[in-house]
Formats: sequence, structure tokens, C-alpha cells
Amino acid sequence: MASFPKSLTNPTFVVVFMVIFLCYTPLVLAQCEAESKNGCHDKEEAMKLKIIAFVVILLASMIGVSLPLFSRRMPSLGPDRDLFTIVKAFASGVILATGYMHVLPDSFDDLMSDCLPENPWRKFPFTTFVAMLSAIVTLMVDSFAMSVYRKHHAKALMAGEGTDVARLENGDVQRENHGHEHHGVMNQKSQLLRHRVIAQVLELGIIVHSVVIGLAMGASENPCIIRSLIAALCFHQMFEGMGLGGCILQAEYKFKLKAIMVLFFSATTPLGIVLGIGLSKVYSETSPTSLIVVGLLNASSAGLLNYMALVDLLAADFLGPKLQTNMKLQIWSYVAVLLGAGFMSLMAKWA
Repeated sequence: MASFPKSLTNPTFVVVFMVIFLCYTPLVLAQCEAESKNGCHDKEEAMKLKIIAFVVILLASMIGVSLPLFSRRMPSLGPDRDLFTIVKAFASGVILATGYMHVLPDSFDDLMSDCLPENPWRKFPFTTFVAMLSAIVTLMVDSFAMSVYRKHHAKALMAGEGTDVARLENGDVQRENHGHEHHGVMNQKSQLLRHRVIAQVLELGIIVHSVVIGLAMGASENPCIIRSLIAALCFHQMFEGMGLGGCILQAEYKFKLKAIMVLFFSATTPLGIVLGIGLSKVYSETSPTSLIVVGLLNASSAGLLNYMALVDLLAADFLGPKLQTNMKLQIWSYVAVLLGAGFMSLMAKWA
């Protein structure tokens, strides 16, 4: 049977080890508490900047998400225009970079923090695991929504096809044409439902991330961090809002529901700031509970945003008939995607 070396069982060694452990543990905890207080620290200045951030980010969010909704008054920005396609591609690039360059790294930082126990948080890649599950769940929601729609309309479709066949056998050409029109209407309804699912799920992912980042800003008392966040978040909210606004426009909601979705998107980050201010005395960015909750929420949001940007926005447009039949528009759209993703990636330096 293996035995421990005598040096390890020496009472002096045990006492020294315990003293080192008891001294080192508070130092680690103190370091975790001090991480959020490093740099400039001015509570009054931070509060002034938070008020400015509340107003500016609210306005930027409302402008961004509302611009596509007023495009019907500007024929050049209509959903069927090439300019709308290019702007939407730019906004999709912003959303894609938000997931990969902002939300996902934040989740890694939170869940791999030294302030959390090494086992299990640094022994298993929780960030990518949760992001993967989030993408799968988003796919399930997307798929089930379409399945439910098809199930509700399958009987009507089959009845229409049966009538078409019967009339066609009797030589009724007019009914045949009506059957084709019927299929066209059903396809339009199916596409409309898909746009509505995309708009709602995309807004959910954006709202989760917006609450988290607003909460962090509101709880911070570091003017240096807040000052850099204001400009970055204005850009982020405006162009992310344009992407969401384009999806809301294509969903063809009634005015009341459009207003509700615009309000939710615009007010989420400012309300997160207010919540952070209210919880600033009890909320700590480096506490284990905060790190775990925020890290898991960011991972979920990242998986959702990445799936929506790649599958429901970029792939749906670039593999659709409009861009597939217009190579010049397709090239300009790719340029717009790269510009949107590039600008948003650059913002990761400050936020």
C-alpha cells in the first residue's frame, strides 16, 4: 500500500499549509470584489452618465427599430426594393457579430471566472454547451410553429386539391387556374407566418441580452466603462433595431402589435439600467450567483442570435430567389454583411 512522504505528514507542514490556505482564500475573494472597482470610481459622475445613457440609448433604439416601419412612406426603402435588402443584410451582420463577438465572449468570461469554483465551471465548456442547446431549442420553436400552421391548413389545402382534380377531369380550366392561385395564397400565408416567428424569436434573444447589459451598466460605478459603453450601445441598438424592424415589417403585424414590439425592444436596455441602479447596493458583477446567472443567460442569447442571424436572416435571404437571380445585388449584400459584422466586431474593443 502506498504511503505519504513523511514531509507531508509533518505537523509543521500541515500548519503552514493551513495558514497559506486561510490567507490565500480571502485574498482571492477580495480580488474578485475589487475587479469591478478597478480604474476610475466616481459614484456621482457615474450616475450622471447613466441618466444620459438612459435617454440616448432609448432614442437610438426607437430610431433604429422604427426606421424600417416607416419605409412604406419612402418607396426606395420598401421591402421589395434592393436598398431594403442591402440594409437588412448590414443589420443581419450586426446581429451575427453581436452573438459571436459580444455575447459569447461575455459568457466565457463569466463562467470561466476565477471567482467560481474550478469544478465544474472550468472543467466543462458550459458556454458552448448552453449555446448549442439554445440553438437547437430555437430550431424546434421555428419548426413546430410551421408544423402547427401546416396542420391547421392541411385539410383546407387537400380539399382544394381534390376539387381541382375533379374539375380538371371535367375540363374546367378556370378552376385549374383558381387552384394555382389558391396554392399561391397558401404559400404567401406560410411565408408570412415564418416572418412572424422570426420576428418574435429574434426579439426574445435581443431582449435577454439587452437586459443583461443594461443591468451591468446600471450597477457599475465606473465612469470610464460607462462612457465607452454609451457610444458602443447606441450603435449596437440602432443597427440591431434596424434588423429587428425589418423582420417586424415583413411580418405585417397590425399597428398595436408593432407598437408593443417596438416599445419592448426600445425600453429593455434603459429599464435594465434602472434595475441595475436600484440593485447597485446588493448586486455584484463578480459574485458567484451573478456570474452563473448572467453567464448562462448570455450563452442562451448567443445561441439564439447566432442561429437566427445565420439561418432565418442570412441564409433565408441569400438562398432565396431574389438574390439568387441577381448576382450584383448578392455581391453588394455580402459587402453589407461584412461591413455590419466588421463594425460590430470593432465595437467589441469598448463594449
